[in-house]
Amino acid sequence: MTLGFDTERWHGVEGLVLIAAAAGVFTRNPPLLLLSGLGVVLLGYVRIAGLDEVAVRVERELSDSTPDSDDEVAVTLRVTNEGSKTLFDLRLVDCVPPALAVSDGTARLGTALRPGATATTTYSVTAIRGEHTWDETVVIARDPSGSVEYRETHTTETTMRCEPELAATADLPLRGLTSQYTGRVETDVPGSGLEFASIREYRHGDPIRRIDWNRRARTGELATVQFREERAATVVLVVDTRSEAHVAPDADSETAVERCVDAASIAFPALLDSGDRVGVAAIDPKDCWLAPSAGGEHRARARRLFATHPAFAPTPSNGAFFPALAMRRLRRRLSSDAQVIFCSPLSDDYAVSVARRLEAYGHAVTVVSPDPTADDTAGARLARIERDLRLRDLRRAGIRVVDWGNEPLGVSLERAEAGWSR
Repeated sequence: MTLGFDTERWHGVEGLVLIAAAAGVFTRNPPLLLLSGLGVVLLGYVRIAGLDEVAVRVERELSDSTPDSDDEVAVTLRVTNEGSKTLFDLRLVDCVPPALAVSDGTARLGTALRPGATATTTYSVTAIRGEHTWDETVVIARDPSGSVEYRETHTTETTMRCEPELAATADLPLRGLTSQYTGRVETDVPGSGLEFASIREYRHGDPIRRIDWNRRARTGELATVQFREERAATVVLVVDTRSEAHVAPDADSETAVERCVDAASIAFPALLDSGDRVGVAAIDPKDCWLAPSAGGEHRARARRLFATHPAFAPTPSNGAFFPALAMRRLRRRLSSDAQVIFCSPLSDDYAVSVARRLEAYGHAVTVVSPDPTADDTAGARLARIERDLRLRDLRRAGIRVVDWGNEPLGVSLERAEAGWSR
């Protein structure tokens, strides 16, 4: 423990004692002499009861270091007096990670502790997606008189990782760009498939099962039936996690970034289960990229990415953001046949420019936009109007937009898809 510092609690008492003693001697007043004597006793007690040093050990334990989202996690904090004197006034303040909120109990402890004894306090936090680290615990100790205070920060690193479930709860509408892999997106390319496309002249080597035998019987000519191929898509989920996207209707609501990451967590397994190759990127000061792929290992990598990458943290990333550099970096990584699902609250014009530029570069873009606006103030109503104008701008540019309100994402997808089909 660091050296103590004077709290100045008893400053001025020495002077009062001397004044009382002098006044008692000159006036021959016994009460004043008695009062000065009591002051001397008090000052002596302050000196004798002082602490030479304070030595404590702090430990922290989590009931579950890898919980699911919304689970309650108990945090147990233990402090042991390893010194030789009783600590009559010992206080601890545990520094809870900024993204977590204490749901039960308190992250503070005040107690007295004899040598070798241990005190314990427990509080609970609600787990949310991400990697959360407890680093510091502030320890404050005072001597019995309160004249000296010892203060130190103990570092006891404890980490909790909450990975998203990545459960497919909605089907994502994809557009025409596809890869060479067989999948679920209908194309205009004739070949093998289920839906009839055309009939052409028979060529040597065509499969017998695709010969139009009715035409052969009717005209005596051989012809081959072609079907509309269904191919897999290469899709990159681009999440807007800039500080401008960390907005919410009120202090108690999820931020738009949290909802964007939720949408990406829903879209990723839905696309993967449909046979598509899926990647992840973030528009953020921290570089984030998971190349499109498929399979169980790729799903596990995505879970870790959503849980641990700083770009997806519940609080904004530190560092400078360079818009042009972020756009160039993303363009270089996107293959020519990649579709983009862009998750953004569209809180500023830069988000609109990202969607429009990606569309102009030949990537079919679908925007999933959680609505973070409110209407309780004039400023909030103005922000809603500005966002509506951005949505209209994207739709006029031919970009599909899913305006996600307070309902489940699947409901917003169905409503948007119905509008696209009209």
